[in-house]
Order: sequence, then structure tokens, then C-alpha cells
Amino acid sequence: MNALRHFFKSFLLLELFRGMMLTGRNLFERKITVQYPDERAPQSPRFRGLHALRRYPNGEERCIACKLCEAVCPALAITIESQQREDGSRRTTRYDIDLFKCIFCGFCEEACPVDSIVETRIFEYHFENRGDQIMTKDKLLAVGDKHEDQIAADRAADAAYR
Repeated sequence: MNALRHFFKSFLLLELFRGMMLTGRNLFERKITVQYPDERAPQSPRFRGLHALRRYPNGEERCIACKLCEAVCPALAITIESQQREDGSRRTTRYDIDLFKCIFCGFCEEACPVDSIVETRIFEYHFENRGDQIMTKDKLLAVGDKHEDQIAADRAADAAYR
């Protein structure tokens, strides 16, 4: 019985007509397409985009080379090397993030005890040359310096939300 029913459904093209009815019902509805370069879709303040390293207000980098972000990264995208300074504190000599490996989970941001590594709301970036996807310490600090106002505002809004 089921085989006969299936034969008539496929012979009479019932699925095709049901699909065309659905298309016809939605044909004259209001369109929701966003014309990207000219219009912007709203973005959540918790969006996780390009990484950045932050500095203290006195200009010193925040990262204390505890390597918690490297340990918690599920994609193994972070590489850290550190060295002890003259004053006894430990700072990074190398801090690399491979953005091809990174899954933008935000674990590195959550694990950081001094709020050094953050994920900004920047989503418009591209790579033209091989090796550009490796975000070095200098690149990360430059992104953090450039967007510190937005990062601090997002941090304050997130703290108020909690």
C-alpha cells in the first residue's frame, strides 16, 4: 500500500507543487536581506572576533606569562614563550595565535587572570600573504592599543550585565 501511495505522489509531482505553494506564499513578503557594505546588521557586545593584547594605563603590557590561555586552548592555537625580567616578574617574549587554528571559543579570554587577552568585535580582517594569519605579540598589542576604548567599554557593559 505504501509503495503504491509513494508511486502516485512521485508520479503526480505533489512534493514539487507543495514547494511551489510555499514559495508563492513567501514571494511578496518583506525582504530581510542586509546590503552589507552599506548597511550593518546589529552586533552583540559579546561577539568574539579578532584577538588583542591589552596594556595597563601606564603602558606596561598586562600579560604575566602564566600560560593559562595556552593550556586551555582546545585548538592548540596559542604559543607562549616567557622570560624573567630584572625585577623578578615574568613577561612574554613570544605570544603567537594562529587564527587558522583558532575556533574563537573565548576560553583564553576567560582563563586570563589579568584580563590581558581579549577578543574584540572586529570581524573585518583578511590575509593576503602566507603567514599573515599568525598574530604575533606586536600585532596583538597594536590591535589592543588601537581599540582600547571599545574594549574597555565592552568590559564595563559586561560587568554591569553580570
